[in-house]
Amino acid sequence: MGCCGRARPALGAILGPAPVGSEAKPRRSTVEFEYVGATALTVTGPATGRRYRFEGPGAHMVVDPRDRPGLARVPKLRQLA
Repeated sequence: MGCCGRARPALGAILGPAPVGSEAKPRRSTVEFEYVGATALTVTGPATGRRYRFEGPGAHMVVDPRDRPGLARVPKLRQLA
């Protein structure tokens, strides 16, 4: 028979308050890349499967942070600060 959870104490009561300084760092919600090649480029993000289309030299594109490591390895793409 499964438990509905009513008989369990709240997890916070078991673990107690979080120690000071243990807050998770906020994750960047976007990353931006610039295309520095000579023609257009389409890249598929390895984590999300999303297609990113850079129309030509100097094109900027906002990228999902999960795709950042894969796109960082693509020649002619550079991550902007």
